[in-house]
Amino acid sequence: MKDKDKPILRETQSMTIRNFIAATCATLATSIAVPVLAHDDQAETVKKNFEAAIPNIPGKSLIAVEVDYAPGAASPSHTHARSAFIYAYVISGAIESKVNDGETIIYRAGDTWSEQPGAIHSISRNASKTKPAKLLAVFVLDTNDNPLTTPVK
Repeated sequence: MKDKDKPILRETQSMTIRNFIAATCATLATSIAVPVLAHDDQAETVKKNFEAAIPNIPGKSLIAVEVDYAPGAASPSHTHARSAFIYAYVISGAIESKVNDGETIIYRAGDTWSEQPGAIHSISRNASKTKPAKLLAVFVLDTNDNPLTTPVK
């Protein structure tokens, strides 16, 4: 191969790698936005909203997910990634929540709560049987700590 052809080869390889990464990210984003069956066969939909490494805290990342609850929908009892500190913000509707041995609380649009690493989220559901609800959950966690959510058996 002639030296003059090497930049073209590098550019082609670079584009192939970028295309592969873009396709992988698109596939991952599509797979995350799938409905999950709730306790009473109503669906919740979880969609990744944002993900980035935290540049001034090596090994840590920030991930934000939107959780849409259909009327009457609920999440199974669950835990989150071991290292995850979570901040939850109710975007719309009302969410009934219980973390660890705390009391069951109904949070309305604009209300927030947090979950410590290792917490058990035993109740997370739409408080309304007739209106949808949405929350934003922001995770600060170790970069390679997966999965984000695990059902409690």
